[in-house]
Amino acid sequence: MDPAEPHLPPSLSSGFFSGARAALAFLTRIPCGKQAVSEGALAWAPAWFPAVGCGLGLAGSAVLSVLARAGSLVAAVAAVAFLALVTGAFHEDGLADSADALGGAFDRPKLFAILKDSRIGSFGATALVLVLLLRITALARLGPAATAALVLGQTLSRTTPAWLMAALPYATPSETARSAKVAKGRVSQAVIASLFAAVATAGIVFGRELPMRGTLIAVSAPLVVALICGWRFHVRAGGITGDFLGATQQLTDAAILVALAASG
Repeated sequence: MDPAEPHLPPSLSSGFFSGARAALAFLTRIPCGKQAVSEGALAWAPAWFPAVGCGLGLAGSAVLSVLARAGSLVAAVAAVAFLALVTGAFHEDGLADSADALGGAFDRPKLFAILKDSRIGSFGATALVLVLLLRITALARLGPAATAALVLGQTLSRTTPAWLMAALPYATPSETARSAKVAKGRVSQAVIASLFAAVATAGIVFGRELPMRGTLIAVSAPLVVALICGWRFHVRAGGITGDFLGATQQLTDAAILVALAASG
């Protein structure tokens, strides 16, 4: 080893910092260069998911602020549309596919066949419309607090998938697996993701962007959603898939925004 090279633990030196670029490339359509992403970087990507979410939330809050004079509902629609555009509707697609599979399949082979099908069915369309409406109307209801709520929701909603990766096996059959190198997470990635989410949440609270009571309620919402989703994914599929993780992000984000709106 070169004496000038930092003495990082093997687990960190094998892709931790480059995992930030891997996470950005995986979760968004933002150009991240043509350099190949190593397997180590992909493995560490989940640790950076909340950081990417925080950046997306800040960008979305800028859209909310710019369009505030057009009305809270218009601004909320534009912010949600902007996030879907930047991410390529990545998570929304996972929500629709998951709803179709869980709602329309009675056994695991059929479930995975539906997940692989790119067409959207009645369960998927209904879930997508309802969750979009919840996110938009909750943001509109929050008024001036919507900017901080959007940052909180985008950050925390990308923390729960990291824990599901650590807690449940990756269940997608190998011949159709596309997210295996990212989705096979470990507790270490989930812990680091949670630390970043905690710092971001503390910044929002101590910056008086959101009230303490509402924030505490909102922070508990992802835990409830993650437990319910994780249990359901385990029972129906024996583990997680990339689509399931996207669905969890969408449901968690909606739950956070609704909790904040309901708390006043």
